[in-house]
Amino acid sequence: MIWLLYLLMVPAGLGLVLALWPRQPISTGPQFQKEGSLEFIRAEDASVIKHIDIEIASDELEIRQGLMYRQSMKQDQGMLFLMPVEEPQSFWMLNTYLSLDIIFVNTAMEIIKIQANTTPQSLKSIPSQRPAKYVVEVLAGFCETYEIKEGDNIQYQRLDD
Repeated sequence: MIWLLYLLMVPAGLGLVLALWPRQPISTGPQFQKEGSLEFIRAEDASVIKHIDIEIASDELEIRQGLMYRQSMKQDQGMLFLMPVEEPQSFWMLNTYLSLDIIFVNTAMEIIKIQANTTPQSLKSIPSQRPAKYVVEVLAGFCETYEIKEGDNIQYQRLDD
């Protein structure tokens, strides 16, 4: 009888120890850091379509990292890439877990190409097809939801401006 009680207490005690053992936090990937704001502007009447908060990628490392490893992002958040030269740009989705709309913009701040609903974790090239100086990444479906189209414009402001 004592052996039976002992056999029941060992697993219960082990379960209690494991339940109380400190655990490593679950990684949720990089977290959004607001560095500015961006507005999408309707070409026909210069009205604001949608305002979002943005992170800004402006150096080689930030541009290369982009939204890789990000586990979540809100609908009113995005990333603005400030490319060093206006030229045809090309992105890919390696280590990017979120499906995105990738919006290519020229120096006149005009949207020249929207690559909607990109495939996460893909090595497929996602080209601008024309020279672009800026690239905006938002969650997939954003452009359709807010009826943002090629020919519309953007304007942005850094928090430190």
